[in-house]
Amino acid sequence: MTLLTTKITSDKWIDANWHEFMQLAENPDYEKGKFYYYQGRLRIEMSPLGNDHSRDHSIINTAINIYSALKKIDLNANDNCSYRKTGYQEAQPDLSYYIGDTASAIPYGTSIIKLDKFPPPTLVIEIANFSLKDDQGEKRLLYEELGVKEYWIVDVKKGEIIAFKIENQGSYRIRESLVLSQLKLSLLEEALKMTRQINHSQVTAWLLEKFSQNN
Repeated sequence: MTLLTTKITSDKWIDANWHEFMQLAENPDYEKGKFYYYQGRLRIEMSPLGNDHSRDHSIINTAINIYSALKKIDLNANDNCSYRKTGYQEAQPDLSYYIGDTASAIPYGTSIIKLDKFPPPTLVIEIANFSLKDDQGEKRLLYEELGVKEYWIVDVKKGEIIAFKIENQGSYRIRESLVLSQLKLSLLEEALKMTRQINHSQVTAWLLEKFSQNN
């Protein structure tokens, strides 16, 4: 059996070499998929992203952009961007950010960001509705090896954020961001829970007020 002639099971890690991974990544049948490659295994996420996932994705990105603007933190955000270390690793996180000294490291016009040439993103975020176990496990190890500085997992079902500081290819839990000037994750969790009751415009206004109070 070859992966190239077999229907790939979505949302599972499958043994594959880099050549097989690249052929699948370039296969139009999977053009809407999210691709990961780590330690000789690939993962393609093809599940439709529903309302809950997309809403949390949106409000977290909004909050980070507002906070960075108010705090005058240099930042560029990427949405579902692919990062590739040729022959070894690939990831396509829901959200990722270049912050501070590397905010402008990736020139406009770049397609897949090749980590053989460019630095990894500073902060990576996965929105976990049905993928929490994998986001906490294999993907966390992948991001440790890629060298990001912080990794957050948004638990959609609980409205909580599981965040890690990464250094020396290891990680430990944090409750306050180090790369976003001490942004308290409890405040973002409160915003997530508010979105279950009121609309994003109202939550954004609340975030602006809270962030401005700390300026």
